[in-house]
Amino acid sequence: MSLYLGIDFGTSGARCAVIDSFEKIQATGRYPFDIAACGVPTSWQEALFSLFEQIPLLLRQDVEAIAINGTSSTVMLCDATGKPVDAPLLYNDPRGAVMLEKLYEIAPPQHTVLNTTSSLVKLLWMLQLPSAIKAKHLLHQADWLAFLLHGVIGISDYHNALKLGYDVDNLNYPKWLEKLNLAVELPQVLTPGSVIAPVLPEIINRYGFSRSCVVCAGTTDSIAAFIASGATKPGEGVTSLGSTLAIKLLSHKKIENSQYGIYSHRFPNFRKQDTQQKLWLVGGASNTGGAVLRQFFSSDELESLSSKIDATKTSHLDYYPLIKPGERFPINDDSLKPRLEPRPNDDVEFLHGLLESIARIEARGYELLQQFGANTLSRVYTAGGGAANKAWTEIRRRYLRVAVQASINTEAAYGTALLAKLGRQGLEAY
Repeated sequence: MSLYLGIDFGTSGARCAVIDSFEKIQATGRYPFDIAACGVPTSWQEALFSLFEQIPLLLRQDVEAIAINGTSSTVMLCDATGKPVDAPLLYNDPRGAVMLEKLYEIAPPQHTVLNTTSSLVKLLWMLQLPSAIKAKHLLHQADWLAFLLHGVIGISDYHNALKLGYDVDNLNYPKWLEKLNLAVELPQVLTPGSVIAPVLPEIINRYGFSRSCVVCAGTTDSIAAFIASGATKPGEGVTSLGSTLAIKLLSHKKIENSQYGIYSHRFPNFRKQDTQQKLWLVGGASNTGGAVLRQFFSSDELESLSSKIDATKTSHLDYYPLIKPGERFPINDDSLKPRLEPRPNDDVEFLHGLLESIARIEARGYELLQQFGANTLSRVYTAGGGAANKAWTEIRRRYLRVAVQASINTEAAYGTALLAKLGRQGLEAY
């Protein structure tokens, strides 16, 4: 029996899923992060190997391919051996914003890199640090984790590399990047899912994977969630309701607009659908989401209070729920302040206002994508922890005005396992 392993490194922890040739789940695992460990590569490594150990040995022996997703724009500088030279910058770290003025002089107008949290502005900021003198490679989170398994330094995929400036239309780095005279090597970029290299012998011996097991190029966590969702047609969208909120809409038109935090990922021909033209995942990621809810309520409280909300009624509360100042999409403003007042004495009323406010942000995001030419929204699949909240789903239906349903599988790890399977079997890319 051939099995395929997908690993998901999201904002609140790591998960894994093992699927068979019929795409049925055979095993899963979970490794939650605490906030302090989120940006420590040694903790990522510990999580990765812990997930391996959670998979029964009899299943590990049949794993033929492994793929890993990571949070978009979580990046780090490494030396020639792959050792990190400093702490990584996480997906939502805005310190690179000070490099935007330099980048505006070089990058094309409205380019995806012209964002306070893009991989490229983070790279420019990290290159100013004293530790950069030891750096040889820029790697994304998924790149580095995969490197631990295959040992080939400097390999990425075109989903992770998008915000580094990689040209996903022509599948190369653009000429304007050369003007930056970067002091490190940018990664070689592959199609997500394509085979990189065999798993290292020491990893095979330690964990008992198949001798023929390979590592496939990965993706980002939100794209993995899209792959897992079951969405296949232009006009279908996927909202990931995790710690943050990310939306993706499958479209015939590519859209980039840094003013609003909109960008487009090239979508590989995973299922050989709509082969007459390229497909794009158009979307953006907001800093609102479940992390804000957990500032105020435990999981049990969220479940109990949500059950008491009348989702057919509109809340009079108008919030912009953020943990701290700064928003990426549908408003791109690193100084946007959270709006969480007034707070009513009734917790049910307060939660209703929070859920409805997040739903308005989601709906505004999809409206923007369509205003700029994306396919008309026809259906929304929901991934992440918020997919199970019935009241929230009803509120979102009211604002989105299309069918809203839980993804066929809500776990990004499952989507990454599908990517490993399709890659091992010979992914057909555009």
